[in-house]
This record gives sequence, C-alpha cells and structure tokens, in this order.
Amino acid sequence: MARRPEPPSEAEAALWAKVTASVRPLKARTAPPPETPRPRVNVRPQPVEAPAISRERAAAAPEDASLDGGWDRRIRKGSIEAERTVDLHGHTQDEAYAALAGALERAWRDDVRTLLVITGKTRPAGEDGRPRGVIAANFSRWAATPALRPFIAAIRPAHPRHGGGGAWYVILRRKR
Repeated sequence: MARRPEPPSEAEAALWAKVTASVRPLKARTAPPPETPRPRVNVRPQPVEAPAISRERAAAAPEDASLDGGWDRRIRKGSIEAERTVDLHGHTQDEAYAALAGALERAWRDDVRTLLVITGKTRPAGEDGRPRGVIAANFSRWAATPALRPFIAAIRPAHPRHGGGGAWYVILRRKR
C-alpha cells in the first residue's frame, strides 16, 4: 500500500512561496484552428504509353533478362543505389500490385533507372494455415505480365544490405 506524502515543512513551504513569486506565467498559447478536411477528388492518372519491345524480349522472364557485366557486378557487390523504393510489404495482393504498377509507371516516366521493390520474405504457412510471403512469391509473375513487362529491363534479387531475399532491384528500360 502506497504511503501518503507528508506535508511540506515550514522551510519548504517558504522556499516554494519564493519560487512561485519569482516566476511569471507563460503567454497563453492559442491552439491553431482545426484544419477543415479537403474534399477528396478522385482524379485518375493519365495512362502512360508503355515502351515498345520486341516479342522475344517480351517473352523472356525479367529475372532471366541479361544485363551487361557492370550491372551484374554492382548488384553482386551491393554498390548499386536505387533511385526510388517501393515497399509492398504488409499490403494485400491487389494493393501491392496496384502500388507496383503505379511506381513502375511513375519511375519510367521520370527516367528513373533503378527501383528497389521490398516484398518481404517468403515463409511457410503460419499456424492458422494461411500462406505467408504471397507478395514475394508472386512478384516475378507480376513483373512478367504484359502490363508491367514493357517497363522492366531486368529484375535481380537485392543485396543483403538492401533487403536480401525480401527485396528486388528492378532495372527499368530507357526511353527511346
């Protein structure tokens, strides 16, 4: 059981009176008026014209696409720096695909060359029987879809310093 504090002694009370007499109160702060929420405007982004690629290049899976030795060497060393990052970890499959598609289109439009995509690691099913790491398991398949493939030159697993097995480097095509 907690004890009640004892009342201050006469000396402590006198000292406290001196302290309170020597300070002046702060200016009263008025709270800023609450912001009125802006109405949400549902503006659809303008479609981006995907780059044209040959059938042979389009048929090849992005993880099998060849890069020159310089790219592969930088990826192996982990010295590649992604210009942008998109984190899909924690999203539903539909949200993750939409975020990936939007990030790829924006990056390609802005002449970004490297994109780091964080998917999370694939893991065995949890105790509840639900699969884990579905986004990571589907990422390669998504990258090969006709909607996304024209933007992607190649994909490679990320270096451990950038996420390792739970992340990918996406090398985007150059505009012609």
